[in-house]
Amino acid sequence: MDIDVPVQRARPGGKILIGGEGQASEESSSMMSYGEAIREGLIHSMDEDRSVILVGEGVPDPKGIFGTTTGLRERYGEQRVFDMPLSENGMTGICIGASLNGMRPVMVHQRIDFSLLAFDQIVNNAAKLRFLFDNRVHVPIVIRLIIGRGWGQGSQHGQSLQALFGHIPGLKVVMPATANDAKGMMIAAIEDDDPVIFIEHRWLHHTEGLVDKSYRPEDFSFGSARVVTEGSHLTVATFSMMLIEALKAERWLRKLGVELEVVDMRTVTPLDVDTVSRSLEKTGHLIVVDTGNEKGGVAADLVSSVVRKSMSSLKSAPDIIALPDSPLPTSHYLSDHYYPDAADIAEMALMKVGISCEREKILNDLRRSSPRDQPDRTFTGPF
Repeated sequence: MDIDVPVQRARPGGKILIGGEGQASEESSSMMSYGEAIREGLIHSMDEDRSVILVGEGVPDPKGIFGTTTGLRERYGEQRVFDMPLSENGMTGICIGASLNGMRPVMVHQRIDFSLLAFDQIVNNAAKLRFLFDNRVHVPIVIRLIIGRGWGQGSQHGQSLQALFGHIPGLKVVMPATANDAKGMMIAAIEDDDPVIFIEHRWLHHTEGLVDKSYRPEDFSFGSARVVTEGSHLTVATFSMMLIEALKAERWLRKLGVELEVVDMRTVTPLDVDTVSRSLEKTGHLIVVDTGNEKGGVAADLVSSVVRKSMSSLKSAPDIIALPDSPLPTSHYLSDHYYPDAADIAEMALMKVGISCEREKILNDLRRSSPRDQPDRTFTGPF
């Protein structure tokens, strides 16, 4: 079955299009990929402010971190765009020091797993210095971390550790899911005077959407979720790439008369509980979908906060769709049973609203035949 999803539909050449969320009009925007949008955000900030520097493993490489840094070294020179040695802790410390001395570094770790080697610097320095010095110092650093599975990367190279960073007071954690947000939230993160953890899912870089030509700060305030599709039967709150899966399910379920209200959370810290609670007042049912593990995850945090705020609005117990509590598999055969997708969302939604549907039909309509650790056959990397 060919699902015509508003935010993910085929374009000539097999690329994926993200658009239709009402974020940007065709007159005031242009079409570009998520990766290109991040690059546009970096160019905007580096043109506006010479204190912005870009550093990270592979930043000047030909593939340019999924195209997000391509050509920036030639544009701004080696003094502002440069590679770094395999010394995550040391280089993170250097970038924190630079931010304390008037610079605005954007640091890139090609995998979120690599940032664990710099966890002491991030947690005990970047996150705490403003508090320790009574607001007399600021740490305006952006740390880009890439999450997501693919091609057997396994448990040490494809984790989604947003909950780990969201647990640390003093850090802001953002997870843009659309190209428009990728550009706008990158600019907002660079302009922020506090450390921002900017998390990108590697399956999003090749997706495309309308991106505003102008930048309006009010559109990208951290802690502001967005209602992507309105519905009356069930609220689905999503993080990062799971927005795409939720919208696949939403379009399929609408043909059965089931309306999902899909909410793109956009940020982990601050967490917009109010938007989800307002939606829940209308629908009475809640599913939270995350790219990370269920135990101790951001989905559980959101459910807990919503229940405390809006218990009386619930017609059923909230549900969570997330990764099981085991390390990520390397084998794509195991991956086929590990990662949730649109079929899982649709199946749970039907159960919550009391509609029976054969599981085989759901799987046939919504689950693709290619390995589930590979985004689509046109996507070949890097990594």
